[in-house]
Amino acid sequence: MSDTSITLPLAGSRWTALALVVAAQFMVVLDLAIVNVALATIKSDLDFSQASLQWVITAYAIVFGGFLLLGGRRIFIAGVALFTLSSVLCGFAWSAGSLVAFRALEGLGGALLAPAGLSLLMTTFREGRERNVALGIWGAASGSGAAVGVLLGGVLTSTLSWPWIFFINVPVGLAIIALAPRYLAESRVELSEQRHFDFAGAASITASLMVLVYALTRATQVGWGSTETVSLLLASAALAAAFVVVEQRAAAPLLPFRVFRGNRLAAANLITCIIAAIAFSQFFLLTLYLQQVLHYSAARSGVAFTSIAVTVAVMSNVAQRLVTRFGPRRVLTGGLLFAASSEALLVRLPVHGHYVTDLLPSFILIGLGLGVSFVAVTIAALQGVPPADAGIASGLVNTSRQIGGAVGLAVVSTVAATHAGRLATTAADAAALTHGFRVSFAVLAVLGIVGAILAGAVLTPRRAAEAPAPELAELQEAA
Repeated sequence: MSDTSITLPLAGSRWTALALVVAAQFMVVLDLAIVNVALATIKSDLDFSQASLQWVITAYAIVFGGFLLLGGRRIFIAGVALFTLSSVLCGFAWSAGSLVAFRALEGLGGALLAPAGLSLLMTTFREGRERNVALGIWGAASGSGAAVGVLLGGVLTSTLSWPWIFFINVPVGLAIIALAPRYLAESRVELSEQRHFDFAGAASITASLMVLVYALTRATQVGWGSTETVSLLLASAALAAAFVVVEQRAAAPLLPFRVFRGNRLAAANLITCIIAAIAFSQFFLLTLYLQQVLHYSAARSGVAFTSIAVTVAVMSNVAQRLVTRFGPRRVLTGGLLFAASSEALLVRLPVHGHYVTDLLPSFILIGLGLGVSFVAVTIAALQGVPPADAGIASGLVNTSRQIGGAVGLAVVSTVAATHAGRLATTAADAAALTHGFRVSFAVLAVLGIVGAILAGAVLTPRRAAEAPAPELAELQEAA
Protein backbone atom coordinates (compact mmCIF):
# COMPACT_ATOMS: atom_id res chain seq x y z
CA MET A 1 0.00 0.00 0.00
CA SER A 2 1.51 3.31 -1.04
CA ASP A 3 0.64 6.86 -0.07
CA THR A 4 -0.36 9.05 -2.99
CA SER A 5 -1.29 12.30 -1.24
CA ILE A 6 0.14 13.26 2.12
CA THR A 7 -0.49 16.40 4.14
CA LEU A 8 2.16 16.95 6.77
CA PRO A 9 0.94 18.44 10.07
CA LEU A 10 2.39 21.60 11.55
CA ALA A 11 5.80 21.34 13.24
CA GLY A 12 4.46 21.44 16.79
CA SER A 13 1.83 18.80 16.22
CA ARG A 14 4.32 16.54 14.44
CA TRP A 15 6.10 15.92 17.73
CA THR A 16 2.79 15.28 19.45
CA ALA A 17 2.05 12.78 16.70
CA LEU A 18 5.43 11.19 17.34
CA ALA A 19 4.63 10.92 21.05
CA LEU A 20 1.41 9.05 20.23
CA VAL A 21 3.06 6.63 17.81
CA VAL A 22 5.96 5.99 20.18
CA ALA A 23 3.51 5.44 23.07
CA ALA A 24 1.76 2.77 21.01
CA GLN A 25 5.06 1.07 20.15
CA PHE A 26 6.16 1.26 23.78
CA MET A 27 2.87 -0.39 24.83
CA VAL A 28 3.40 -3.29 22.42
CA VAL A 29 7.02 -3.91 23.46
CA LEU A 30 6.13 -3.48 27.13
CA ASP A 31 3.43 -6.13 26.76
CA LEU A 32 5.92 -8.63 25.37
CA ALA A 33 8.24 -8.23 28.36
CA ILE A 34 5.79 -7.62 31.18
CA VAL A 35 4.05 -10.99 30.84
CA ASN A 36 7.19 -13.07 31.41
CA VAL A 37 7.68 -12.28 35.07
CA ALA A 38 4.02 -13.05 35.85
CA LEU A 39 4.07 -16.50 34.23
CA ALA A 40 4.50 -18.51 37.43
CA THR A 41 1.59 -16.72 39.12
CA ILE A 42 -0.60 -17.10 36.03
CA LYS A 43 0.28 -20.81 35.90
CA SER A 44 -0.88 -21.29 39.46
CA ASP A 45 -4.04 -19.16 39.28
CA LEU A 46 -5.35 -20.49 35.95
CA ASP A 47 -4.09 -24.07 36.31
CA PHE A 48 -1.78 -24.19 33.30
CA SER A 49 0.33 -27.30 32.88
CA GLN A 50 4.09 -26.87 32.63
CA ALA A 51 4.00 -27.75 28.92
CA SER A 52 1.05 -25.53 28.00
CA LEU A 53 2.21 -22.41 29.85
CA GLN A 54 4.22 -21.29 26.82
CA TRP A 55 0.92 -20.65 24.99
CA VAL A 56 0.61 -17.39 26.95
CA ILE A 57 3.59 -16.18 24.91
CA THR A 58 3.23 -18.14 21.66
CA ALA A 59 -0.46 -17.40 21.03
CA TYR A 60 0.36 -13.68 21.04
CA ALA A 61 3.54 -14.02 19.00
CA ILE A 62 2.16 -16.33 16.30
CA VAL A 63 -0.88 -14.16 15.54
CA PHE A 64 1.28 -11.03 15.76
CA GLY A 65 3.78 -12.46 13.27
CA GLY A 66 1.19 -14.08 11.01
CA PHE A 67 -0.78 -10.88 10.46
CA LEU A 68 2.06 -8.35 10.80
CA LEU A 69 2.52 -7.87 7.05
CA LEU A 70 -1.15 -6.90 6.67
CA GLY A 71 -0.72 -3.71 8.69
CA GLY A 72 -1.30 -0.36 7.01
CA ARG A 73 -1.41 3.25 8.11
CA ARG A 74 -5.16 3.67 7.98
CA ILE A 75 -5.82 0.95 10.58
CA PHE A 76 -3.63 2.37 13.34
CA ILE A 77 -6.53 3.45 15.58
CA ALA A 78 -8.36 0.17 14.96
CA GLY A 79 -5.22 -1.71 16.01
CA VAL A 80 -4.83 0.34 19.19
CA ALA A 81 -8.51 -0.15 20.01
CA LEU A 82 -8.32 -3.92 19.51
CA PHE A 83 -5.10 -4.13 21.54
CA THR A 84 -6.68 -2.14 24.39
CA LEU A 85 -9.92 -4.16 24.40
CA SER A 86 -8.09 -7.48 24.34
CA SER A 87 -5.85 -6.30 27.21
CA VAL A 88 -8.98 -5.78 29.29
CA LEU A 89 -10.21 -9.24 28.34
CA CYS A 90 -6.84 -10.78 29.27
CA GLY A 91 -7.08 -9.17 32.70
CA PHE A 92 -10.52 -10.73 33.22
CA ALA A 93 -9.53 -14.18 31.88
CA TRP A 94 -11.11 -16.94 33.97
CA SER A 95 -9.26 -19.97 32.60
CA ALA A 96 -6.14 -21.04 30.73
CA GLY A 97 -8.08 -21.33 27.46
CA SER A 98 -9.67 -17.89 27.75
CA LEU A 99 -6.32 -16.22 28.44
CA VAL A 100 -4.69 -17.89 25.44
CA ALA A 101 -7.60 -16.82 23.20
CA PHE A 102 -7.49 -13.23 24.41
CA ARG A 103 -3.70 -13.13 24.05
CA ALA A 104 -4.11 -14.21 20.41
CA LEU A 105 -6.58 -11.35 19.92
CA GLU A 106 -4.10 -8.99 21.54
CA GLY A 107 -1.46 -10.21 19.10
CA LEU A 108 -3.75 -9.32 16.20
CA GLY A 109 -4.14 -5.80 17.58
CA GLY A 110 -0.38 -5.47 17.88
CA ALA A 111 0.07 -6.73 14.32
CA LEU A 112 -2.22 -3.99 13.05
CA LEU A 113 -0.86 -1.06 15.03
CA ALA A 114 2.91 -1.70 14.91
CA PRO A 115 3.53 -1.34 11.13
CA ALA A 116 0.78 1.27 10.88
CA GLY A 117 2.52 3.39 13.52
CA LEU A 118 5.86 3.22 11.73
CA SER A 119 4.19 4.12 8.44
CA LEU A 120 2.54 7.13 10.09
CA LEU A 121 5.90 8.22 11.42
CA MET A 122 7.42 8.02 7.93
CA THR A 123 4.65 10.15 6.40
CA THR A 124 4.54 12.66 9.27
CA PHE A 125 8.25 13.56 9.10
CA ARG A 126 10.01 14.58 5.90
CA GLU A 127 13.12 12.66 4.93
CA GLY A 128 16.23 14.09 6.57
CA ARG A 129 17.34 15.03 10.05
CA GLU A 130 13.86 15.27 11.63
CA ARG A 131 12.84 11.83 10.39
CA ASN A 132 16.13 10.36 11.61
CA VAL A 133 15.61 11.85 15.07
CA ALA A 134 12.05 10.50 15.10
CA LEU A 135 13.30 7.03 14.10
CA GLY A 136 15.90 7.19 16.85
CA ILE A 137 13.22 7.96 19.44
CA TRP A 138 11.09 5.15 18.00
CA GLY A 139 13.98 2.72 18.39
CA ALA A 140 14.69 3.89 21.94
CA ALA A 141 11.06 3.16 22.86
CA SER A 142 11.52 -0.43 21.74
CA GLY A 143 14.65 -0.87 23.82
CA SER A 144 13.35 0.84 26.94
CA GLY A 145 9.98 -0.95 26.75
CA ALA A 146 11.64 -4.27 27.51
CA ALA A 147 13.57 -2.87 30.48
CA VAL A 148 10.50 -1.18 31.95
CA GLY A 149 8.39 -4.26 31.24
CA VAL A 150 10.38 -6.69 33.38
CA LEU A 151 10.44 -4.24 36.29
CA LEU A 152 6.83 -3.15 36.03
CA GLY A 153 5.60 -6.70 35.56
CA GLY A 154 7.25 -7.78 38.78
CA VAL A 155 5.96 -4.81 40.77
CA LEU A 156 2.37 -5.10 39.52
CA THR A 157 2.22 -8.87 40.02
CA SER A 158 3.66 -8.71 43.53
CA THR A 159 1.83 -5.64 44.84
CA LEU A 160 -1.52 -5.99 43.06
CA SER A 161 -2.11 -9.13 40.95
CA TRP A 162 -1.20 -10.45 37.51
CA PRO A 163 -4.32 -9.02 35.71
CA TRP A 164 -2.84 -5.56 36.24
CA ILE A 165 -0.02 -6.32 33.79
CA PHE A 166 -2.77 -6.14 31.16
CA PHE A 167 -4.90 -3.39 32.69
CA ILE A 168 -1.88 -1.05 32.57
CA ASN A 169 -2.36 -0.83 28.79
CA VAL A 170 -5.89 0.56 29.06
CA PRO A 171 -5.22 4.24 29.97
CA VAL A 172 -2.42 4.45 27.40
CA GLY A 173 -4.60 2.95 24.69
CA LEU A 174 -7.57 5.18 25.46
CA ALA A 175 -5.39 8.30 25.40
CA ILE A 176 -3.96 7.35 21.99
CA ILE A 177 -7.44 6.64 20.59
CA ALA A 178 -8.70 10.03 21.83
CA LEU A 179 -5.77 12.08 20.49
CA ALA A 180 -4.82 10.22 17.30
CA PRO A 181 -7.57 11.67 15.04
CA ARG A 182 -6.41 15.18 15.88
CA TYR A 183 -2.65 14.82 15.58
CA LEU A 184 -1.94 11.96 13.17
CA ALA A 185 -2.04 13.05 9.53
CA GLU A 186 -4.03 10.79 7.23
CA SER A 187 -3.10 10.33 3.62
CA ARG A 188 -5.39 9.64 0.71
CA VAL A 189 -4.70 6.25 -0.80
CA GLU A 190 -6.08 4.83 -4.01
CA LEU A 191 -8.94 2.46 -3.21
CA SER A 192 -7.65 -0.10 -5.66
CA GLU A 193 -4.46 -0.35 -3.63
CA GLN A 194 -6.25 -0.21 -0.31
CA ARG A 195 -8.53 -3.18 -0.97
CA HIS A 196 -5.82 -5.80 -1.50
CA PHE A 197 -5.43 -7.61 1.80
CA ASP A 198 -4.09 -11.15 1.69
CA PHE A 199 -6.21 -12.47 4.54
CA ALA A 200 -6.10 -16.01 3.11
CA GLY A 201 -2.31 -15.99 3.26
CA ALA A 202 -2.20 -14.60 6.80
CA ALA A 203 -4.84 -17.04 8.02
CA SER A 204 -3.22 -20.13 6.46
CA ILE A 205 0.29 -19.46 7.81
CA THR A 206 -1.04 -18.51 11.24
CA ALA A 207 -3.18 -21.65 11.41
CA SER A 208 -0.21 -23.78 10.31
CA LEU A 209 1.95 -22.39 13.10
CA MET A 210 -0.80 -22.72 15.70
CA VAL A 211 -1.35 -26.38 14.79
CA LEU A 212 2.41 -27.00 14.85
CA VAL A 213 2.78 -25.55 18.34
CA TYR A 214 -0.26 -27.51 19.54
CA ALA A 215 1.28 -30.69 18.12
CA LEU A 216 4.50 -30.03 20.02
CA THR A 217 2.58 -29.39 23.22
CA ARG A 218 0.46 -32.55 22.89
CA ALA A 219 3.45 -34.70 21.96
CA THR A 220 4.76 -34.47 25.53
CA GLN A 221 1.50 -36.03 26.75
CA VAL A 222 0.49 -38.53 24.04
CA GLY A 223 3.88 -39.36 22.50
CA TRP A 224 5.63 -38.38 19.28
CA GLY A 225 4.53 -41.47 17.40
CA SER A 226 0.87 -41.27 18.37
CA THR A 227 -1.83 -40.91 15.74
CA GLU A 228 -2.83 -37.54 17.20
CA THR A 229 0.66 -36.05 17.00
CA VAL A 230 1.33 -37.33 13.48
CA SER A 231 -2.06 -36.09 12.26
CA LEU A 232 -1.47 -32.64 13.72
CA LEU A 233 1.98 -32.39 12.14
CA LEU A 234 0.55 -33.42 8.75
CA ALA A 235 -2.23 -30.84 9.11
CA SER A 236 0.34 -28.14 9.88
CA ALA A 237 2.35 -29.12 6.79
CA ALA A 238 -0.81 -29.06 4.63
CA LEU A 239 -1.68 -25.56 5.83
CA ALA A 240 1.87 -24.40 5.13
CA ALA A 241 1.60 -25.82 1.61
CA ALA A 242 -1.73 -24.02 1.20
CA PHE A 243 0.02 -20.78 2.18
CA VAL A 244 2.56 -21.27 -0.61
CA VAL A 245 -0.22 -21.88 -3.16
CA VAL A 246 -2.18 -18.84 -1.97
CA GLU A 247 0.88 -16.60 -2.19
CA GLN A 248 1.63 -17.71 -5.74
CA ARG A 249 -1.90 -16.85 -6.88
CA ALA A 250 -2.69 -13.76 -4.77
CA ALA A 251 -3.05 -10.38 -6.50
CA ALA A 252 -1.17 -8.73 -3.63
CA PRO A 253 0.63 -11.57 -1.82
CA LEU A 254 1.52 -11.28 1.83
CA LEU A 255 4.97 -12.65 0.98
CA PRO A 256 6.13 -12.15 -2.62
CA PHE A 257 8.66 -14.94 -3.11
CA ARG A 258 10.65 -12.78 -5.53
CA VAL A 259 12.33 -11.14 -2.53
CA PHE A 260 14.22 -14.41 -1.96
CA ARG A 261 15.96 -14.39 -5.34
CA GLY A 262 19.27 -13.99 -3.53
CA ASN A 263 20.22 -16.13 -0.54
CA ARG A 264 21.15 -13.16 1.67
CA LEU A 265 17.62 -12.15 2.68
CA ALA A 266 16.56 -15.77 3.24
CA ALA A 267 19.62 -16.40 5.42
CA ALA A 268 19.09 -13.19 7.38
CA ASN A 269 15.50 -14.14 8.15
CA LEU A 270 16.50 -17.65 9.19
CA ILE A 271 19.10 -16.14 11.52
CA THR A 272 16.44 -13.74 12.84
CA CYS A 273 14.31 -16.78 13.70
CA ILE A 274 17.26 -18.30 15.57
CA ILE A 275 18.00 -15.12 17.53
CA ALA A 276 14.33 -14.72 18.47
CA ALA A 277 14.06 -18.38 19.49
CA ILE A 278 17.01 -17.88 21.86
CA ALA A 279 15.61 -14.62 23.28
CA PHE A 280 12.02 -15.83 23.83
CA SER A 281 13.10 -19.19 25.22
CA GLN A 282 15.76 -17.91 27.60
CA PHE A 283 13.44 -15.35 29.19
CA PHE A 284 10.73 -17.99 29.55
CA LEU A 285 12.97 -20.68 31.05
CA LEU A 286 14.82 -18.31 33.38
CA THR A 287 11.54 -16.91 34.69
CA LEU A 288 10.42 -20.41 35.65
CA TYR A 289 13.82 -21.21 37.14
CA LEU A 290 13.87 -18.05 39.25
CA GLN A 291 10.33 -18.47 40.55
CA GLN A 292 9.77 -22.23 40.65
CA VAL A 293 13.27 -23.38 41.64
CA LEU A 294 14.85 -20.43 43.47
CA HIS A 295 11.45 -19.16 44.70
CA TYR A 296 11.99 -15.55 43.69
CA SER A 297 8.98 -13.27 43.90
CA ALA A 298 7.74 -11.65 40.69
CA ALA A 299 9.20 -8.31 41.79
CA ARG A 300 12.60 -9.82 42.54
CA SER A 301 12.56 -11.63 39.19
CA GLY A 302 11.90 -8.32 37.44
CA VAL A 303 14.87 -6.72 39.16
CA ALA A 304 17.04 -9.71 38.23
CA PHE A 305 16.18 -9.33 34.55
CA THR A 306 17.11 -5.65 34.40
CA SER A 307 20.75 -6.63 33.87
CA ILE A 308 19.70 -8.25 30.57
CA ALA A 309 17.33 -5.48 29.51
CA VAL A 310 19.76 -2.64 30.27
CA THR A 311 22.65 -4.42 28.52
CA VAL A 312 20.47 -4.99 25.44
CA ALA A 313 19.43 -1.32 25.38
CA VAL A 314 23.05 -0.11 25.66
CA MET A 315 24.44 -2.56 23.10
CA SER A 316 21.66 -1.79 20.61
CA ASN A 317 23.05 1.73 20.37
CA VAL A 318 26.69 0.59 20.28
CA ALA A 319 25.84 -1.96 17.58
CA GLN A 320 25.06 0.75 15.05
CA ARG A 321 28.66 1.99 15.18
CA LEU A 322 30.09 -1.53 15.24
CA VAL A 323 28.19 -2.46 12.08
CA THR A 324 29.34 0.74 10.37
CA ARG A 325 32.96 -0.09 11.15
CA PHE A 326 33.11 -3.88 10.79
CA GLY A 327 30.06 -4.77 8.69
CA PRO A 328 27.00 -6.78 9.73
CA ARG A 329 28.53 -10.23 9.11
CA ARG A 330 31.30 -9.94 11.70
CA VAL A 331 29.13 -8.20 14.28
CA LEU A 332 26.30 -10.72 13.86
CA THR A 333 28.65 -13.70 14.11
CA GLY A 334 30.19 -12.30 17.29
CA GLY A 335 26.79 -11.54 18.80
CA LEU A 336 25.55 -15.08 18.20
CA LEU A 337 28.71 -16.51 19.77
CA PHE A 338 28.09 -14.34 22.85
CA ALA A 339 24.54 -15.71 23.00
CA ALA A 340 25.77 -19.29 22.63
CA SER A 341 28.29 -18.72 25.43
CA SER A 342 25.49 -17.48 27.67
CA GLU A 343 23.51 -20.66 27.07
CA ALA A 344 26.60 -22.81 27.64
CA LEU A 345 27.06 -21.28 31.09
CA LEU A 346 23.45 -22.07 31.97
CA VAL A 347 23.89 -25.74 31.08
CA ARG A 348 25.62 -26.09 34.49
CA LEU A 349 22.84 -24.28 36.36
CA PRO A 350 22.53 -25.72 39.92
CA VAL A 351 19.34 -26.37 41.85
CA HIS A 352 20.48 -23.99 44.58
CA GLY A 353 21.85 -21.27 42.34
CA HIS A 354 23.13 -17.83 43.33
CA TYR A 355 22.36 -14.77 41.23
CA VAL A 356 25.81 -13.15 41.14
CA THR A 357 27.86 -16.29 40.48
CA ASP A 358 25.47 -18.54 38.54
CA LEU A 359 23.22 -16.13 36.63
CA LEU A 360 24.69 -12.65 36.24
CA PRO A 361 27.61 -13.61 33.92
CA SER A 362 25.15 -15.35 31.60
CA PHE A 363 22.74 -12.41 31.77
CA ILE A 364 25.47 -9.99 30.71
CA LEU A 365 26.57 -12.25 27.85
CA ILE A 366 23.04 -12.69 26.48
CA GLY A 367 22.47 -8.93 26.75
CA LEU A 368 25.63 -8.33 24.71
CA GLY A 369 24.66 -10.99 22.18
CA LEU A 370 21.05 -9.97 21.65
CA GLY A 371 21.82 -6.25 21.69
CA VAL A 372 24.19 -6.42 18.73
CA SER A 373 22.60 -9.36 16.91
CA PHE A 374 19.12 -7.90 16.39
CA VAL A 375 20.57 -4.67 14.98
CA ALA A 376 23.14 -6.42 12.77
CA VAL A 377 20.72 -8.97 11.31
CA THR A 378 18.16 -6.27 10.48
CA ILE A 379 20.78 -4.27 8.58
CA ALA A 380 22.04 -7.42 6.85
CA ALA A 381 18.51 -8.32 5.76
CA LEU A 382 17.83 -4.92 4.21
CA GLN A 383 21.12 -4.34 2.43
CA GLY A 384 20.97 -4.96 -1.29
CA VAL A 385 17.16 -5.13 -1.34
CA PRO A 386 15.61 -3.10 -4.20
CA PRO A 387 13.68 -0.01 -3.01
CA ALA A 388 10.42 -1.50 -4.28
CA ASP A 389 10.84 -4.47 -1.92
CA ALA A 390 12.25 -2.59 1.09
CA GLY A 391 8.88 -2.47 2.85
CA ILE A 392 8.16 -6.18 2.49
CA ALA A 393 11.73 -7.07 3.50
CA SER A 394 11.49 -4.94 6.63
CA GLY A 395 8.13 -6.41 7.56
CA LEU A 396 9.47 -9.91 6.92
CA VAL A 397 12.26 -9.42 9.44
CA ASN A 398 9.73 -8.43 12.11
CA THR A 399 7.52 -11.36 11.16
CA SER A 400 10.45 -13.78 11.38
CA ARG A 401 11.25 -12.41 14.83
CA GLN A 402 7.77 -13.17 16.18
CA ILE A 403 7.30 -16.52 14.45
CA GLY A 404 10.83 -17.72 15.18
CA GLY A 405 10.40 -16.78 18.82
CA ALA A 406 7.04 -18.53 19.08
CA VAL A 407 8.04 -21.77 17.38
CA GLY A 408 11.44 -21.83 19.08
CA LEU A 409 9.81 -21.37 22.47
CA ALA A 410 7.36 -24.19 21.72
CA VAL A 411 10.19 -26.57 20.81
CA VAL A 412 12.36 -25.65 23.79
CA SER A 413 9.41 -25.83 26.20
CA THR A 414 8.62 -29.29 24.89
CA VAL A 415 12.23 -30.36 25.42
CA ALA A 416 12.25 -28.99 28.98
CA ALA A 417 8.92 -30.58 29.91
CA THR A 418 9.90 -33.95 28.42
CA HIS A 419 13.24 -34.21 30.23
CA ALA A 420 11.85 -32.85 33.49
CA GLY A 421 8.99 -35.34 33.36
CA ARG A 422 11.38 -38.27 33.12
CA LEU A 423 12.92 -37.42 36.50
CA ALA A 424 10.06 -35.74 38.36
CA THR A 425 8.52 -37.35 41.41
CA THR A 426 6.17 -34.40 41.94
CA ALA A 427 5.03 -31.52 39.73
CA ALA A 428 7.20 -29.14 41.76
CA ASP A 429 10.37 -31.31 41.79
CA ALA A 430 13.11 -28.65 41.65
CA ALA A 431 15.85 -31.07 40.58
CA ALA A 432 13.75 -32.40 37.69
CA LEU A 433 12.74 -28.92 36.55
CA THR A 434 16.37 -27.77 36.63
CA HIS A 435 17.44 -30.81 34.59
CA GLY A 436 14.84 -29.98 31.95
CA PHE A 437 16.05 -26.38 31.83
CA ARG A 438 19.68 -27.48 31.47
CA VAL A 439 18.89 -29.66 28.46
CA SER A 440 16.95 -26.80 26.90
CA PHE A 441 19.84 -24.37 27.43
CA ALA A 442 22.12 -26.90 25.70
CA VAL A 443 19.75 -26.89 22.71
CA LEU A 444 19.85 -23.08 22.65
CA ALA A 445 23.66 -23.11 22.81
CA VAL A 446 23.81 -25.35 19.74
CA LEU A 447 21.26 -23.12 18.01
CA GLY A 448 23.45 -20.07 18.67
CA ILE A 449 26.49 -21.80 17.19
CA VAL A 450 24.49 -22.84 14.11
CA GLY A 451 23.38 -19.23 13.68
CA ALA A 452 26.96 -17.97 13.97
CA ILE A 453 28.16 -20.48 11.36
CA LEU A 454 25.30 -19.52 9.05
CA ALA A 455 26.09 -15.81 9.44
CA GLY A 456 29.77 -16.33 8.73
CA ALA A 457 29.24 -18.64 5.75
CA VAL A 458 26.28 -17.08 3.95
CA LEU A 459 26.46 -13.37 4.73
CA THR A 460 29.72 -13.09 2.83
CA PRO A 461 31.32 -9.65 2.72
CA ARG A 462 30.99 -7.59 -0.39
CA ARG A 463 31.61 -3.93 -0.97
CA ALA A 464 27.92 -3.01 -1.31
CA ALA A 465 26.83 -5.23 1.51
CA GLU A 466 29.44 -4.19 4.02
CA ALA A 467 28.98 -0.46 3.48
CA PRO A 468 26.92 1.20 6.18
CA ALA A 469 23.28 1.63 5.34
CA PRO A 470 22.47 5.24 4.32
CA GLU A 471 19.68 5.42 6.86
CA LEU A 472 22.06 4.30 9.62
CA ALA A 473 24.69 6.87 8.69
CA GLU A 474 22.10 9.65 8.65
CA LEU A 475 20.74 8.57 12.00
CA GLN A 476 24.21 8.68 13.53
CA GLU A 477 24.81 12.16 12.14
CA ALA A 478 21.45 13.32 13.53
CA ALA A 479 22.35 11.94 16.94
